[in-house]
Amino acid sequence: MKIVDVAKVPISETPHHVDARKVYDTEHANAVVITLAPGESLKKHITPPVDVFFYVLEGTGGIVEIGDERAEVGKDHLVDSPAKIPHRLANESERPPFRVLVVKVPRPTTGTRLL
Repeated sequence: MKIVDVAKVPISETPHHVDARKVYDTEHANAVVITLAPGESLKKHITPPVDVFFYVLEGTGGIVEIGDERAEVGKDHLVDSPAKIPHRLANESERPPFRVLVVKVPRPTTGTRLL
């Protein structure tokens, strides 16, 4: 059994320059916990040709943009993001952090492409 204490996982270096912690990484999938403080966001990007889903762990007033769609999401919402579609996450509120589990399946073999 492997147990990961997310708070102890080091912050990964990403092109988004936010708190992103890789908590799961196998040949089949990977998962990252992203924490966005008020006013922070990811840059709009395309993940290599893999499906992604976002599960909101904490927070309200978070914004998810996928393609031309935009929605406000909160705790316990799950959002599907199909492969090859531009997307981003944002905390446009003044509320406490917006924490999201991001899961990519299958595991990407190339890096994120910023738009």
